[in-house]
Amino acid sequence: MKAITMGWILSLLLTASISNAGEFLVKYKNTAALNKMASMQTQAVGLQMKSINKTAHLVKVFIEKKNEARAIASLYADKNVEYVVTNFKIRSYTNPATITALKEQYSLAKVNAEAAWKRAGNKGSRKVILAVIDTGVDYNHPNLAPNTVPGFDFKDNDADPMDATGSANPGHGTHCAGIVGATGLIDGGVQGMSPEVSIMPLRFLGADGSGDLESAIKAIDYAIEKKVSVISASWGASVPPDTAKPLIEAVERADKAGIIFVTAAANDGKNNDKVNVYPANSGTPNMLTIAASNSTDAKPSWSNYGKGKVSIAAPGDEIISTLPGNKYENLSGTSMATPMVAGLVAFLKAQDATLTGAEIRSLMQVTGAKVQIETACNCRIDAFAAVDTLLSKKAWIVPAAASIAEKATVQLAMKNASGAVSFVSSNPAVATIDAAGLVTGLTQGTVTVKATDAAGTAVQSLDINVGAVASNPPPGGGGPGGGGGGECPLGDPALCQIMCQIMPTAPWCK
Repeated sequence: MKAITMGWILSLLLTASISNAGEFLVKYKNTAALNKMASMQTQAVGLQMKSINKTAHLVKVFIEKKNEARAIASLYADKNVEYVVTNFKIRSYTNPATITALKEQYSLAKVNAEAAWKRAGNKGSRKVILAVIDTGVDYNHPNLAPNTVPGFDFKDNDADPMDATGSANPGHGTHCAGIVGATGLIDGGVQGMSPEVSIMPLRFLGADGSGDLESAIKAIDYAIEKKVSVISASWGASVPPDTAKPLIEAVERADKAGIIFVTAAANDGKNNDKVNVYPANSGTPNMLTIAASNSTDAKPSWSNYGKGKVSIAAPGDEIISTLPGNKYENLSGTSMATPMVAGLVAFLKAQDATLTGAEIRSLMQVTGAKVQIETACNCRIDAFAAVDTLLSKKAWIVPAAASIAEKATVQLAMKNASGAVSFVSSNPAVATIDAAGLVTGLTQGTVTVKATDAAGTAVQSLDINVGAVASNPPPGGGGPGGGGGGECPLGDPALCQIMCQIMPTAPWCK
């Protein structure tokens, strides 16, 4: 098939500007307090309640600029309020377009997809539901229609998650859906990584490429309610960890529900170990954060990376996939690498529905092809190697790679072990490991761990980094500018300074 297509270098890894003027999300500690807030008159303190998310214990309020300091001080004075953050605006960004000829799907060849399907004897299963949380999906596209199931639109609050295109959205969600699970049954079309899958479109980004924190959280909670197996999230925001708390908590709820969360590292060309990007840096057990590779297995200049925060790489440069209106085009970004990995997660879950996020992440890392892209494994996904290891019931260490602070711990286990397992650290001066597999970091450095089961089968971990994440503290851990008490979550440093004068006990004032 020959055609001329627009190769947009696009990422819906999002920049956040605190421009959703006057809107804040208030987190209440319990349902009783939330219900009380819902029933009380808030006008007296300058608040207008807009909506309630009972699952997340969040209330969206509007506060006029002149009343912000007084109203937020009154909220923090309530012992039932856990935190207040801005309902930050999230926008997509694009780089200039380039004209390219329509290419073959090098990405599927690169990750050995055909061999993986042959090894498994299938191309996935429609029993596996994968939520594409994005700009919506053209569910009428002939290459996608058989694999789509009903979803929801949190942008317009209706049951129609159709992908509406615009100058800032060429059809990003539809493109991601095709990378996950285009059927390959249409002449001249494309195939996804899991051509048999159920794709649930959840729209929270509009035709202008814009969405907000509240809608993203609602989409995640909806996916949890509908019991999906995988979430593909090619978006994010550059905000402090305290501001991202509601988003991190939503990913944690997905983790508790057994949902694997695959997200993009970002397209800033930066090291995620040194910059704040969420949800990419959330670090929950169910999460895979994805960098992009190109046709030569090199890192495109725009892809983010990071030994501590980024799990693995996948093809994301000049990827051909579906667009609304029965079209196909090349797009590039970690946004494209993410659904490739999400599709592989769905394919592996079709072989073994019991696999956890940590197990699948580790499986992909220990079977990945080594590349010069800085991630936890310095590797790129290999679908055949992953499914062959899984179906052959070979052993691997979970987690296979980790970054911990000094004096911190991480629990390791040997998947598919036979009988008791013994563990050995390559450098006990850097990190020790006890008989149960608990690693304790002692001083900055890197170790590997060897695990041997009762049958004599031995496997080795990838790098366990100690002290490598010290420059990027966990949420609420007192990052730069927080004075040890957390970062300002209100989006306006001047407002936080005023708040510290009114209420010096606020967490960011300590």
